[in-house]
Amino acid sequence: MSPTPAAAIEPTRFGSGQAVRRLEDVALLAGAGQFTDDVTQPEQVALFFVRSPYPHARIVAVDSAAALAMPGVLKIVTGADLVADGVKPIPGSSGFPRADGSPGVSPVRRVLAHERVRFVGEAVAAVVAQTLQQARDAAEAVMVDYDELPMVVDMNDATAPGAPALVPEAPDNIACETRYGSVEATAAAFAKARHVVALDIVNQRLHALSLEPRSVLAAFDKTSQRLTIRMSTQMPTGVRNSVCDALGMAQEQVRVVVGDVGGGFGMKTGVYPEDIAAAYCARALQRPVKWVADRSEEFISAYHGRDVASHAELALDEHGKILALRLASLANVGAYATGAGVAIQLLIGPWVQTSVYDIQTIDFHFSAVLTNTAPTSAYRGAGRPEAIFTMERLMDEAARQTGIDRIELRRRNFIQPAQMPYKNPMGQVYDTGKFESVMDQALVLADWKGFEARAAASAVNGKLRGLGIATFLEWTGGNALEETVTVAVQADGMIEVFTAVNAMGQGIATTLTQLVVDAFGVPADQVRVVMGDTDRGNGFGSAGSRSLFTGGSAVRAGADKAIALGKQLAAKEFEAAAEDVIYAGGDFTVAGTDLRIGLFDLAGRQSEQRIFVDSTTTVAGPTWPNGCHISEVEIDPQTGQVAVVAYASVNDVGRVVNPMIVRGQLDGGAVQGIGQALCERMVYDRETGQPVTGSLMDYAAPRADTAPDFRTEMDESTPCLNNPLGVKGVGELGTIGAGPTVVNAVADALARRGLAAQSRALQMPISPARLWQWMQPGSSTPERLNA
Repeated sequence: MSPTPAAAIEPTRFGSGQAVRRLEDVALLAGAGQFTDDVTQPEQVALFFVRSPYPHARIVAVDSAAALAMPGVLKIVTGADLVADGVKPIPGSSGFPRADGSPGVSPVRRVLAHERVRFVGEAVAAVVAQTLQQARDAAEAVMVDYDELPMVVDMNDATAPGAPALVPEAPDNIACETRYGSVEATAAAFAKARHVVALDIVNQRLHALSLEPRSVLAAFDKTSQRLTIRMSTQMPTGVRNSVCDALGMAQEQVRVVVGDVGGGFGMKTGVYPEDIAAAYCARALQRPVKWVADRSEEFISAYHGRDVASHAELALDEHGKILALRLASLANVGAYATGAGVAIQLLIGPWVQTSVYDIQTIDFHFSAVLTNTAPTSAYRGAGRPEAIFTMERLMDEAARQTGIDRIELRRRNFIQPAQMPYKNPMGQVYDTGKFESVMDQALVLADWKGFEARAAASAVNGKLRGLGIATFLEWTGGNALEETVTVAVQADGMIEVFTAVNAMGQGIATTLTQLVVDAFGVPADQVRVVMGDTDRGNGFGSAGSRSLFTGGSAVRAGADKAIALGKQLAAKEFEAAAEDVIYAGGDFTVAGTDLRIGLFDLAGRQSEQRIFVDSTTTVAGPTWPNGCHISEVEIDPQTGQVAVVAYASVNDVGRVVNPMIVRGQLDGGAVQGIGQALCERMVYDRETGQPVTGSLMDYAAPRADTAPDFRTEMDESTPCLNNPLGVKGVGELGTIGAGPTVVNAVADALARRGLAAQSRALQMPISPARLWQWMQPGSSTPERLNA
């Protein structure tokens, strides 16, 4: 489909371009939402898991006899039981080799651990009982005999000679690796460089911390022999396919239904072992089985994000023009290398590593490291925050070392609009972008020139003030370019649209409704958007900021096809040529006549009492949203406390369908980025392998009072050319920009105080205790900071 210019789509009062209040909120704010745990079925039973207390151990024996005899206990399943019953392992990563060219490796991941456990929290046995308390009590009575093995949770330890190996095929614990660019050309560029900037940069491990934990309700129908799984997920089709593969069931035998989802942030993409275990138990017992993770289970067993350590070097000439970028990164993918966890760090992040800057000479080396920790996978931004953080820290440090103003340094290196479409050194093609213009707008919005006066005022109050900037882009929507929708115009006056993209708090139902209003010109209350049912339709789901870019494009195309079909049907009613039929505002008419029939009246004259289309749309490529985020921080030198006191951003997300929802996504994402910058960190004890941030008593999440007073604007002057709506993904942009701008602001404050070494060594999270220690004499080394 050829792109339609944004200007050709006329906005209406309730259509796109308007700040329509979220339709979902009426039920959610009244407590009428329906999450998985809100649903209870007849004869429903509870599932609870026995989890490993060891980071690495051999399972010698599992004795469940006493537990089986306890009140209410219906079934106890072990890893050995599932293997004997033919339940397949969960597929790991593929497509990325080891250094010697051999295929990438990872331990085989079973639904329940079999023969060996490899991280604290790995599920070893599943207990089903009449009530959750009975299942918990019985789980404590399951006796597991472990033979503890050597373990390693730190990446540097894992790659050191003689480290305990998680799998024999990878004695160095490197699951796989990728290399990009030219070692020789990059070395030559560095040899002739006037300036070389080098930084060691850590993107710490994070927990997604969705408000609603993972939850599954699996029910098996004895009559139809079908399994229905109601769950909290972003990708119902993918989960269904994985369950079918693991249990040897046909896709027609499994239905996945999704109601309200209380946040996903990438953590709820793909199948988990617990999902398959719940389905297995429901089929075995032929009763509904529910599992809802408690908060502690989420901390230790849900997918984590980030956990990347990089050595980055930038070569510049005497004018500040970047000559080359060299990067070596270790990504801790945990005990089992997942497909997403590996691709995010070894492929997707590298796609945007050079960002908005005209850099063609690169030498990248990325390695996925196995450790005795929970696996990593997608978390908001998924590889792009790590890459952009590295690039923006390098840019600010380059400005300090060369003496070139950091704004001027960026201007000298921006990709220019005349270079579009631009192919970066990773072979990715940017369709549009006016990066310098976006930065200029942000400088005005943030009152960049007035900073010195604000810094002086902070100094009067005994505070250090710093100013940070990040100019960047990201890749969105390219994980699946096709989407299918159905559009049904019904005789009862409703237009029902089904889509496989999924709601998870981002307001997508409202945005898609606005697109339907655009097409049909009917009130929003005559539109019903339906999602989350694999019996109604299937697709990739919601991840990588694709819901509007791909899903919205499919909805608009489907609506247009329904109108085109309606014109053909109306032409038969009118006994006129279809090309003479005009549709507008809910009515079909014939040009030059008074013939008229309403949209819903026409639907009522069809044999099925509806006008129905099943439409598949493919977009031309990914989108490249970009932005400039500017923040100001105040530091209390007596305590190390950092406060983000100002935050301004200008964001190019293409055409904006609902400005209120877009701002909410940008600001909400920024809060998560600020959380990584200042407080969040998932920590494992290096000596014992135990997670030490396993609850909200220990894991410091951002709070409402962490959020600054955001000034957030959008630039719609460069609509995306790869989809018919002109939109670009927005859900992850705020997270990507917030981390580097806040850390750069702290570094700026330290550098202004003469603490240049400390500013170079800065690592996230910049907690008060770490920063206070860091600001003391002799505390400039990363080793002391990371203690």
